[in-house]
Amino acid sequence: MTLLERKAAVEERVARACAASGRDVNDVKVIAVTKYVSLNTVAEVFEAGLGEIAESRWQDAEHKWKALGDKGTWHFIGHLQTNKVKDVIGKFEYIHSLDRLSLARELQKKAGAAGIDVKVFLQVNISGEDTKFGLPPEAVPEFLREIAPLDRIKVIGLMTMAPHEEDPELTRPVFRGLRKLRDELNLLALTPEPIQELSMGMSNDFEVAIEEGATRVRLGTVLVGHEEGA
Repeated sequence: MTLLERKAAVEERVARACAASGRDVNDVKVIAVTKYVSLNTVAEVFEAGLGEIAESRWQDAEHKWKALGDKGTWHFIGHLQTNKVKDVIGKFEYIHSLDRLSLARELQKKAGAAGIDVKVFLQVNISGEDTKFGLPPEAVPEFLREIAPLDRIKVIGLMTMAPHEEDPELTRPVFRGLRKLRDELNLLALTPEPIQELSMGMSNDFEVAIEEGATRVRLGTVLVGHEEGA
């Protein structure tokens, strides 16, 4: 399949998932995960009208950003080390992986020095897997209280990764748990504005994530493919 064919197929599946759950298709944004494809393919992604892309490592994204950084909206979705904040700040409009106080302080410091705000998703380990990064759900309220004085950080959403399951239906409790946590946090009013966004769902489970309230789905292989050595 070509990129345009995969894009059309994904859009059809997104529309079906929205219809099944009574949601407006415009409330779900697709982020093309380009970490496994070449610079040329990233250019094709933008040409195909996919305006939001995601990378997970600066060392892999650097040459792509230098060539195409003026196009579209860039999301950083990987585990972000504090010593890499200086590289991604001001380049990636969204950081999906805030999960510890040391990272929050470094983001505040570098964003303050650059005179910008940084939009973040808190990464939450809903599934409780040892192999996944993220805050435990029960730790999120206190974490929000701790970072409240950091005025350059704008918490706009929550992010999670579900276990890879052959049957996507098995991921539903994870996605439902993130949506429930968001709603509970908003009742506590721990952020200046209500938390709206839910970044959840990938190639193998995005329809279930949409049915459970995802506002951003992160799609790699199913949308842009996978290229060895990219």
